[in-house]
Amino acid sequence: MNSQVDVAVMIGSGVPATLQALGRKVCWVVLVNGERRGTAFASRGEAVECQAAWVAQLAKAQAA
Repeated sequence: MNSQVDVAVMIGSGVPATLQALGRKVCWVVLVNGERRGTAFASRGEAVECQAAWVAQLAKAQAA
């Protein structure tokens, strides 16, 4: 089964309270097959790194 791993942006009230308290109005999350996985990230770069880790992990699981 092929999994889809995406990075999505959350804006405004979708941003977790912890990031809102730091003044953030935007965050990024990783979605695996449309489901949020892990935490919200303050930068897109962090989310892209997490996305790459998920892709690698899923590829390894598929190969096994």
